[in-house]
Amino acid sequence: MDKKYVTADADMADAIYRVLHTTIETIYPRYYPKEATEFFCRHHSREHVLEGIASGNMGVLMENHVIVGTGCFDRNHITGVYVLPAYQKRGCGSQIMDHLEAEIAKRYDTAVLDASLPAVCLYEKRGYRTVGHGIYELENEGKLVYEIMEKGLRGTR
Repeated sequence: MDKKYVTADADMADAIYRVLHTTIETIYPRYYPKEATEFFCRHHSREHVLEGIASGNMGVLMENHVIVGTGCFDRNHITGVYVLPAYQKRGCGSQIMDHLEAEIAKRYDTAVLDASLPAVCLYEKRGYRTVGHGIYELENEGKLVYEIMEKGLRGTR
């Protein structure tokens, strides 16, 4: 199948929102309490998607004219990589990461990200290392635990 990564535009906002929420609602309950899944869904609001698009730093991975994944960055911080569950384990996340890292490497020597538990193994395989741990307190004493990871990009330019 032919996949290509393109910069997102406002006409893609609803499809990006669906990718985010479908992925979160399907994958995250396997790793996190429901409060964390609800937090991620609230965080990835339509307004948040439109802000990412407006930054010029959000893109989508398309396969046969269907948006199957999305990625975004802010300076040298990868702020999100999401792939629809039906397209996971097919190299889509790696293709998105290749693009994000190439963009970041134009101006920075290191990429940083906050890794959700489901994504830590993907990032480790790509050469990221854990440099810290984060805990975000949620309602009902729930906790959102994540890894703070970074990767040197020298030599990838």
